[in-house]
Amino acid sequence: MQTEIVLYIVIAGIIAFLLARFQYLNKQKSVSKRYMLFIFLRCIAIFAILLLIINPTFNKTSFSIEKPNLVLAIDNSSSIKYLGHENGATTLINELRNNSSLNEKFDLNIYSFGKDLKSSDSITFSENQTNISQAFEQLSQVYYQSIAPTLLLTDGNQTYGNDYEMYAKTYNQPIFPIILGDTITYIDLKIQQLNVNKYTFLNNKFPVEAILNYTGTKTINTRFQLKFNDKVIHEQPISFSKNENSKIINITLPANKVGVLNLEASIQPLENERNKINNSKKFAIEVLSQKTKIAIISDIAHPDIGAFKKSLESNEQRLIEILEPNSDLANLTDFQLYILYQPNRKFDKVIEFIKSQKQNALFVVGSKTDLNFLNRISKNYSFDITNQYENYQAELNTNYAPFLIDDIDFQSFPPLYSNYGDVNFIRPVESILNKTINGLSLNTPLLATIEDNGIREAIFLGENIWQWRAQSYLNEDSFELFDKFLGKVIQYLASNTLKSRLNIDYQSFYDGNSNLIIKAEYFDKNYAFDNRETLTITVVDEQTKEKKVFPLVLKYNYYQVDLSNLPASKYSFKIETSGSKISKTGSFTVLDFNVEQQFINANVNKLKKLATNSEGKEYFISGTNTLVEDLLIDSRFVPIQKSNKKDIPLIDWKYLLAIIALALGAEWFLRKYHGLI
Repeated sequence: MQTEIVLYIVIAGIIAFLLARFQYLNKQKSVSKRYMLFIFLRCIAIFAILLLIINPTFNKTSFSIEKPNLVLAIDNSSSIKYLGHENGATTLINELRNNSSLNEKFDLNIYSFGKDLKSSDSITFSENQTNISQAFEQLSQVYYQSIAPTLLLTDGNQTYGNDYEMYAKTYNQPIFPIILGDTITYIDLKIQQLNVNKYTFLNNKFPVEAILNYTGTKTINTRFQLKFNDKVIHEQPISFSKNENSKIINITLPANKVGVLNLEASIQPLENERNKINNSKKFAIEVLSQKTKIAIISDIAHPDIGAFKKSLESNEQRLIEILEPNSDLANLTDFQLYILYQPNRKFDKVIEFIKSQKQNALFVVGSKTDLNFLNRISKNYSFDITNQYENYQAELNTNYAPFLIDDIDFQSFPPLYSNYGDVNFIRPVESILNKTINGLSLNTPLLATIEDNGIREAIFLGENIWQWRAQSYLNEDSFELFDKFLGKVIQYLASNTLKSRLNIDYQSFYDGNSNLIIKAEYFDKNYAFDNRETLTITVVDEQTKEKKVFPLVLKYNYYQVDLSNLPASKYSFKIETSGSKISKTGSFTVLDFNVEQQFINANVNKLKKLATNSEGKEYFISGTNTLVEDLLIDSRFVPIQKSNKKDIPLIDWKYLLAIIALALGAEWFLRKYHGLI
């Protein structure tokens, strides 16, 4: 307690005594015992009230014992059940949960993981993906300041994510892998990987590359086959040995039919082979009638041009060529879309040609653009020319109607360098992205589309778009989101299909382990996004004719439905609205593939390294007899005594109020008793 507070308390005591003495003895010549008692009670009450006004604080220290955590992370993937260890794993989990000695020393926290980590002890061994590295990442955030030895109950087989052995080095907790498997190596033939393009074009030939692996010591002979509609379209003999245990098969097949081709690659299994599921793999290729040819026309060298080309060519349906504005007009006749990068007076003939052919175009406007030229040739907009420039960031216009756009975190993207000044739009314009400065929306377009008499045009008012693609990669470890965004803009411009009030976004086929999500966007009669409508999807299995109906859920500025639990088959679907009765149909194929069924052994070596690197110890599921004892005697895992020091103000001490009430009450009662009131 501070010296100043102590001084205040002393002064309060003196004041309380003097006031009490003055109230009772100012007219009394002598002091009786009765009045001394009255003075004492009044002094106590006044002193207590003054203490409440001063309100000193006192330090209170409390001690507690904190037990170390024991984390039980359980692999909930279907590979555990497929390898036949679900019963042993369940038995061990129950033993650990019910062990009184273990619960006395540790706080047991149970998690399960597959694709994501969950705080749950409900184990089904049914998840179709395994991401062990993400489990460590999330556990490290929870237990970064505490002692938490971790029991990792798994077969060590990860289907996607970062290398968990490397990531566990940052976990800073001892890891005790409980290996759901053994060290026995089984004979196995496996299609390790199929490399095939997602799209091909009619009357072209497409390559298929199959990587085949063999685990075993004997020399064996088998056959590799490719099937289409259960008919063998390619077959060849293959031999493996202990030293020659891998083969690469390259095949070229013709694309004679437009649509999705469902094919199956397989290796004839061995007689005593344990896992025959990984001997075959189904895959699909979509055959398109033609490519979309796009011309990027520019008079300057700029990294944006390379970004546009790389982004658009990520979809094999597109063919991109870079041309100069003085190119022969005869070279421009085969293109479905033109991207005019920072046009100037040299683009005069090119733009005249595009207009004469009634073709669609994307104009990219930046610091090298001749705005006077654009004002002269454009009938859709005009620029206020200030010869000044500004950096603008982007925000998504959620009411954009022509097609569905996902927010790919545009606000995190670097600003684009653009002309400063207003753009006066002569025809109706629909903005995809609006300009912002320092988070303040300007409500003016950064990227917009214009449609007039069936001709579509887009204008992008900024340069350095290459930085957006780079930032998207930094955000997502992939260019996919940015490329998909730009691809949707290009797909809209390359088509002259009339605007629809109901737009849907889906793929022609899905891998068995991928998320099957279909998105839809619905607009009212004024083409403003309508979030009040109810959308449903009716899915029909083309093989069994089974029909299922699902509601679409509103999410941000679109509706979506997750159909990831559909079994492998070919499906047709119909999305319709409840109010306006507008509908759209489509079809997709779910391929039969479960990556969790491709394993025949636990990844023993990797789990042993994991235990060694983290100063833990590995156990096999069949040898966990000493596990509990090892944890109990480990000197690293001991309870910690923690002290908690708190400053408590006197006003929180309720007994002081009782003392004041008691003192004043006793004084009143005694005075009443002696007839002084």
